[in-house]
Amino acid sequence: EDDLPIVTFGNLMSEGTTLSRRGQHDKALGCFNDALKLRAGDKHCLITRSKCFLKLGDTENSLKDAEASLQIDTTFSEGLYQKAETLYAMGDFEFALVFYHRGRRLRPDLHKFQLGINKAEEAIVNCIGNPSSVKLETKEELCFVSRQAESKKDKQKQQSKPTKDQKQTKKKSPKTEQQLLGALYADKAFLEKLLKDEDLMQSSTRQGIKVMDLVSDGISYLNHRRDFWQQQKPMYARVYERKVLRQGRMQDKKQKPSDISRSIAKNMEDIELLLARGSAAESCRKAERMLKWIQMCSENEVPNKNELIGNLHSCIGNAQLAMGQMEAALRSHKMDLDCARQNALTDSVSRALDNIGHVYARIGKFQQAINTWEEKIPLAQSSLEKAWLFHEIGRCYLELDKAEVAQDYGQKSLQSADEEGDVEWQLHATVLVAQAQVKLKDYPSAILTFERALEKARLVPSEAAQNGIIA
Repeated sequence: EDDLPIVTFGNLMSEGTTLSRRGQHDKALGCFNDALKLRAGDKHCLITRSKCFLKLGDTENSLKDAEASLQIDTTFSEGLYQKAETLYAMGDFEFALVFYHRGRRLRPDLHKFQLGINKAEEAIVNCIGNPSSVKLETKEELCFVSRQAESKKDKQKQQSKPTKDQKQTKKKSPKTEQQLLGALYADKAFLEKLLKDEDLMQSSTRQGIKVMDLVSDGISYLNHRRDFWQQQKPMYARVYERKVLRQGRMQDKKQKPSDISRSIAKNMEDIELLLARGSAAESCRKAERMLKWIQMCSENEVPNKNELIGNLHSCIGNAQLAMGQMEAALRSHKMDLDCARQNALTDSVSRALDNIGHVYARIGKFQQAINTWEEKIPLAQSSLEKAWLFHEIGRCYLELDKAEVAQDYGQKSLQSADEEGDVEWQLHATVLVAQAQVKLKDYPSAILTFERALEKARLVPSEAAQNGIIA
């Protein structure tokens, strides 16, 4: 009863984001759904849910949420980017390109829109060839048809001819499919093997769904992904890339600085995306490979070399934390901190201290977490950041049964939240103070503080938080 659950929009968003980073996208989706019940039509929540749908392969709902956020705010850059990313994942590269361009015009300072334009254009060239080699004749009327509309027609044709998809799968050699599907090839082979078990295919789940339908849906999904990857980067393009890589070292030396910068930015984005999609091991491997390459480059080739090295140590540490490798994560974040201090990079020092504190708190070393976060306090750039920081330190003191100090930090957190005018963090801080007062057996003060917390909960508003505080 000492730790009362406070369910607010901010809590649900934070929990959902954390779950999504860990790869638990189904659970994260539940948090975002509940958050939207508390604050219907919140454009930021719609985008986070859209990203979650995309990671689950549900492109239709991902697109709906992205479009819903743009209906609320047509100039919402995150909505434009998410809609472009979803269209790209659907194979609708031309429309994706339109929205990447629209986003870049709106926010030229965001490099991710330029990266999106580059990858969409590359995918289109891989599909149809270089535009300069294509000549259009205007003998008949030309029309621009969305690939989504074409896919609907294809689905109608497949429904009338159910054996067509089977014929197409036979045309793909196992070697080609393995190259296209990668690790998913074993899953497809397993599902195809299950199809041969007639007794199993005739059975149903407890919910009444036929096993055959589930297996067929799985194979169909993998076939669509195979076709998408073949379209995005055909086999001939992959063979050409391997040839280029064999001659790559000499060409890398002649590479222009602008090309190197674009390549680094793209790789950094890939590393972050892999971690966000739950592929922590692959994200870690890619970051380690890139770190070795950056370390071999000169300052002339990579002007911000030291900053990048620290950033990569941070990425590796975050991936190791996601994999549960706590000691390794701690070492990586400490290397990031050393690099930041040697090169007087204040923002990087703040980031490293933040991450180190998180690792210590996760492994139960609360005093070390407190020491680390207290060192970060002078580097906090806003009252809201201080509110969060004081709250986390107070929580650690509460875990160490130092309720009096926890109460002091709760008051500091509340003061910072008041300066920012953030009701949710005012609520969190007030609850922390009340819980510390309970530990101190100052029950009359705790009751008054919980009553103030109840007022904050009504402002959020959160019925669940109100019920929790009353209980």
